[in-house]
Amino acid sequence: MSIGAPRAIAARLADVLHGQDGNIRKVVSAWVAGLHVLLDDFPGTGKTTLAKALARSVRADFSRVQFTPDLLPSDIVGVSIFDAPTQSFRFHQGPVFAHVLLADEINRASPRTQSALLEAMAEAQVTVDGQRRVLPQPYFVIATQNPVEQAGTYPLPEAQMDRFGIRLGLGYVDAESEERLLDYTAAHHPLDRLEPCASIADLLAARQAAEAVTVAPALRRYIVALVNATRRHPSVQMGASPRASIALFQLARVLAQFDGETYVTPDLIQEIAPDVLAHRLALDPQARYSGVQGAEVIREILRQVPVPV
Repeated sequence: MSIGAPRAIAARLADVLHGQDGNIRKVVSAWVAGLHVLLDDFPGTGKTTLAKALARSVRADFSRVQFTPDLLPSDIVGVSIFDAPTQSFRFHQGPVFAHVLLADEINRASPRTQSALLEAMAEAQVTVDGQRRVLPQPYFVIATQNPVEQAGTYPLPEAQMDRFGIRLGLGYVDAESEERLLDYTAAHHPLDRLEPCASIADLLAARQAAEAVTVAPALRRYIVALVNATRRHPSVQMGASPRASIALFQLARVLAQFDGETYVTPDLIQEIAPDVLAHRLALDPQARYSGVQGAEVIREILRQVPVPV
């Protein structure tokens, strides 16, 4: 069931979010690949629904944190509380100790609180009171943020943006899908009917199976060339890190497996490159004020870097 599990999860999610098959395919594949996901889009487009549906489709521990300006790091990772009967401190785990953590409206928390996720997202562990505590495996953070409402929000620092494997915008669905949504939600929400169709073991098996997907040496060099090109682009102040190369490589393998292929193609790398790379770029101030977007830079790089044949 290593290949079937991701497809089964995607099919369940498609029953909840109509018209989002492409984004569902990428989010499920990112989870299998061990990459965190940032959903960045307008209110009401289904970001939180997608995250909740993803967690409910797998028999896994799920936690949700509504990020607010007064949220503290201890509210996420946990805190040690003195236990009078035993005359010792006892650690109480925070919501970060779950297979799936939904960080809702993550940009509403202060940078101090956002930094509490840095170690967790990069190393699947947290350090509290000098003690290292391992998080459940596979560990997955799916975060949402609203790009249009800036009051009371804090931009995510570059170090945290780099820890998200991909950033997606769901966008508005077509009229036909939105009309079907009215029928599906008339009596009760589709989430209420969602049952698990896979287990954590299935996800880990799918991740292991993806290691057999072939990535030709020329395509490996192509991935590195794309990432290197972001560091030399005139509109970019700070390009993508080697973590971006790893994310592009891992996601390409899982997506190829999801599509029923045994090898990665250049088309697949070009498809996901903007999702993996654009949010990691720190644009030059002049380019940023001129309205240049990271995705535009990546598309330009894709046109310039020679494609392996």
